Amino acid sequence: MGNMIQKIIRFFETDIWRISKDDLPPVKFLLVEILKKLVIAIRFFISKRVMTKASALTYSTLLAIVPILAVVFAIARGFGFNKYIEIWFRDAFESQPQIAEVIIGFVNSYLVHTKSGVFLGVGLLFMLYTVLMLVSNVEDAFNEIWQVTKPRSIFRTFTDYLAMFFCFPIIIIVTSGFSIFMATIADSMPDYLMLGPAIRFLIDMIPYLLMIFMFIALYTFMPNTYVETKHVIVPSILAGVAMQGLQIFYIHSQIFLSGYNAIYGSFAALPLFMLWVQISWTICLFGAELCYANQYLDYYDYDANTMEVSHRNRTMMCALLMSCVCRRFAEGGKPYSASSLRDETGIPIRIVNDLLKDLLNAELIVELTNDEKGETSRFLPAEDIKNLTLGVMLDRLESYGQWKLDVDISGQFSDKWAKAKELHAGYLHSISDIKLQDLRH
Repeated sequence: MGNMIQKIIRFFETDIWRISKDDLPPVKFLLVEILKKLVIAIRFFISKRVMTKASALTYSTLLAIVPILAVVFAIARGFGFNKYIEIWFRDAFESQPQIAEVIIGFVNSYLVHTKSGVFLGVGLLFMLYTVLMLVSNVEDAFNEIWQVTKPRSIFRTFTDYLAMFFCFPIIIIVTSGFSIFMATIADSMPDYLMLGPAIRFLIDMIPYLLMIFMFIALYTFMPNTYVETKHVIVPSILAGVAMQGLQIFYIHSQIFLSGYNAIYGSFAALPLFMLWVQISWTICLFGAELCYANQYLDYYDYDANTMEVSHRNRTMMCALLMSCVCRRFAEGGKPYSASSLRDETGIPIRIVNDLLKDLLNAELIVELTNDEKGETSRFLPAEDIKNLTLGVMLDRLESYGQWKLDVDISGQFSDKWAKAKELHAGYLHSISDIKLQDLRH
């Protein structure tokens, strides 16, 4: 039994990442690829503490749900479609009618006070703050999942969020109108044995399709990086079905919660709603992890902790990357991206990304990027390549950082330390004439 467990652990930690297309038939290899994606998603879900992020988003959602819906309802009322928005909202919260009534009451009160001029000043700022905090927290959570360190610019933040607030009610109105249209057609065709049930089936599928398309849009546009649509379709379907399954489970579990309602009375709706929001965000973020694993599975062809790479090997690979960057610059070619460096050197992409950060921090290279999501970052030497030698690289990598502890340790060394420093400086000087661009053949 113990040997079997050890074999299973070794398979998921090592063996599964060494399987190539030539080792298995196509169908089995496809299953192994799916298993890899699930393993990566689950591992990151746990290691990145996604449940904690879901809890934080639950708190932000409770603060922002009324202001956000107030904005959506106000836009819909401006076009005369507020009734459709309210119908959609009640249908969306079919499993929690008490919460739906309370929130709609808050929203209507919000809009009345705003229209009368009572809700101004600090109240308006609080409304905007809660809305922006929620959207910003969602973006931060997605960026961390996608390992994006560069946030949106202020201009893109304003334009993207504003477009989202205007498009959301329009999409709801269109889908609600389509649902009403399909229901009318189904009611007018009771004598058609096949067509009527088919249309009814389509109507029943509309909530699933709407949820799936919502996740596709969320997973594609929320991270501040380029996300290929083909990689988010399957995770969006799984997340959409899971959300609808949560709704159905919540509706049918009300009978089991009768004792809970008897204890807390009408107050029971709030903790149950918080639990529903928590699970919803958990589903959403796990779907984002699946999207990331789906798009970047080949980034994990070498499944090991990059911090476990020895200092000597890290230095050697840094020199190799710098040699590629400097030589490409000297030849006047297109600068390398992280993925092209991976293809050129064969170094796993996770290690390439990690080493590029070290080289950026040491001011050996600079990153060329812009504010467009589809653009790939590229890397150039930070200064004249004649000055970039192996000695300069080692010196900057070793000296990067800042001593933060107010501790004087110089007096604890013997005279041998001065000799060691002299020998080390001589070593760096001896390799200072080896240009980085000349390291590769």
